[in-house]
Amino acid sequence: MIDELPIAKTDDIEIRLLLEAIFRKYHYDFRNYSSASIKRRLMQAREHFQCVSFSQLQDKVLHDGTILRGLLAFLTVQVSEMFRDPAYFKAIRDKVVPHLRTYPSLKIWVAGCSSGEEVYSLAILLREEGLEDKVMIYATDINPEALKKAEAGIYDIDRIPQFTQNHRQSGGKSSLSDYYTAAYGAVSFDKTLRSRVLFSDHSLVTDAVFGEMHLISCRNVLIYFDRDLQDRAIGLFRDSLGRKGFLGLGAKESLRFSKHSDAFLDFSREERLYQKLGA
Repeated sequence: MIDELPIAKTDDIEIRLLLEAIFRKYHYDFRNYSSASIKRRLMQAREHFQCVSFSQLQDKVLHDGTILRGLLAFLTVQVSEMFRDPAYFKAIRDKVVPHLRTYPSLKIWVAGCSSGEEVYSLAILLREEGLEDKVMIYATDINPEALKKAEAGIYDIDRIPQFTQNHRQSGGKSSLSDYYTAAYGAVSFDKTLRSRVLFSDHSLVTDAVFGEMHLISCRNVLIYFDRDLQDRAIGLFRDSLGRKGFLGLGAKESLRFSKHSDAFLDFSREERLYQKLGA
């Protein structure tokens, strides 16, 4: 008797085909993202593009490259704020910076930088700690529209009260207003903060090691990956970090179940800061 295969839901079949089509046509690989998360995001995209099915959305994406730019906004993480989770940045300021001071030059990688809030947070922190002149920050994302926003450094003015509160709670040594100018309902952050930042396209799914870093910050990205893809990304971070380099993750992320966990020690467990072992 032939075993019967479980019947897959039509939506799930269409989603797999859509993700495969995006990868083959445009080389963006979302095939191993968390299935629940990717389905939720694609349902929002399907409604936005007024499609009755994921197959119809696939047809649009394959035959109109401009649709992809809009679709990436749904498929990539776009939620952030400056000095988000202030305790994380305070731990970097109080515990990691003393180690960073011992190096003649520094490389920091913000992986999955989205629209740049974390990049400017680190740039401000490093300026306040007197490390700006010897650091290079590499800010990467797979979404070209997000990278453009990040490089522009312009944010809605109604977000500033939360940014300011976060900065103060993170141990900020100046006023956040020292770093931006306000006009027409928006704020523009000082261009000099970007003088030590290189914005670049990079995929944690398909691309290789990104330099030799002293600190990598990748927050609230891994939660959207399945376990195998998480392991790939963490392996990439391990290989990209120099001896005794630091890795920072999001509040809901951990190395606990990663096959690479034995390459790191818990440096500041509550703030999800890890240090690569020296060996």
